[in-house]
Amino acid sequence: MFRILFRLYLVTIVSYSAAIYLVPDLVVMAFRDRFVTYNLDYSRGLQSLITKQFRAVPQDQWPAVAASMDKDFQPLHIVLARIDNADFTPIEQERLRRGENVVRIGDWGWRTLAVTPLNGEIAVQMVVPPDPMDVNLLYWSINVLIGASLLACLLLWLRPHWRDLERLKGTAERFGKGHLSERTQIGSSSNIGSLANVFDTMAGDIENLLNQQRDLLNAVSHELRTPLTRLDFGLALALSDDLPQTSRERLQGLVAHIRELDELVLELLSYSRLQNPARLPEQVEVSLDEFIDSILGSVDEELESPEIVIDVLLHNQLERFSLDPRLTARAIQNLLRNAMRYCEKRIQIGVQVCPKGCEIWVDDDGIGIPEDERERIFEPFYRLDRSRDRATGGFGLGLAISRRALEAQGGTLTVEGSPLGGARFRLWLPTPTPT
Repeated sequence: MFRILFRLYLVTIVSYSAAIYLVPDLVVMAFRDRFVTYNLDYSRGLQSLITKQFRAVPQDQWPAVAASMDKDFQPLHIVLARIDNADFTPIEQERLRRGENVVRIGDWGWRTLAVTPLNGEIAVQMVVPPDPMDVNLLYWSINVLIGASLLACLLLWLRPHWRDLERLKGTAERFGKGHLSERTQIGSSSNIGSLANVFDTMAGDIENLLNQQRDLLNAVSHELRTPLTRLDFGLALALSDDLPQTSRERLQGLVAHIRELDELVLELLSYSRLQNPARLPEQVEVSLDEFIDSILGSVDEELESPEIVIDVLLHNQLERFSLDPRLTARAIQNLLRNAMRYCEKRIQIGVQVCPKGCEIWVDDDGIGIPEDERERIFEPFYRLDRSRDRATGGFGLGLAISRRALEAQGGTLTVEGSPLGGARFRLWLPTPTPT
């Protein structure tokens, strides 16, 4: 907003300054004859008095009279000059020979020179000197005061615009962070009332659509779990009977598919809950080394190969840090499972705390992630390698859930190249502000 005001003020001041210098010249140029006539009339009386002083004495005394009048008329200068002087233009010389007065005009149409012929050869000049420095400074001060007045008027005029635009900006920011019930509360009498009304209408439509989508997802997910549980229970009963080996293998395959579908439903429910802005994250102070150790213990049994080594780097002395243990643990678990799928032999998890927050990263020595795909992998149901089966590639929700779990706490999750050769997922949690 300040930049808008500053630019508007610069445009106004530059336009005003240009108008001060250009408009008078254009007006004087367009109405030059009228300004010349006005100045001739304005100086006729004074020129007549000066001429009488010279004609009252012999011509040889004119220089003395000119010197005396020059002293008396300060700061004006009274000077004698020949009519054929090169300083006069041919048109001015012709007018003086005809016995007519001549004036020259300068800035703002004011005269700078008035010439009266004394005879056919000599003329007396009344030269108007430029304004002294202090007067020029006073004129500049007037311009500065006018500019300051313009700024004050702009501030008064822009204040309600500024207030309403800041309110609209704040509402848009909060709405973008998931607070879907936010509205501008700007009245129709405001200068941006129509814009605010359009924004509020759009926000209401988006809120309704997202709520309907979330409600539908929750309803479908919950409804799916009941028949899935029944199928799982029925197949378990069937497997308890004495069956041929071929039939048993088929039923066991069906059980695996049902449990996979049940896991997908749980992932959908988790993602749906994280989309709810009304669900505020917890703030629990934890010991980071113990917290990381518990997370590693929860995924240790999922290691597919005993040759995979997980290193832990704890930089400096780790202090206790406030975070949401459930959301943070879920995010790190998903990243570790992702690293287990694609690493070769090594995974590394690092932790570093600074006054501004806590940074946790997960490295692997796998195939890495192409740079043009690094943002898309956080989209729901997006799988990097579409040729892989679900046993390796997952459902495409883990990374989306991890990022959403961090964003719910005001943090971020990004991906970059790893020093190990694979991918590095970098988690950042800001230090909670005291309430």
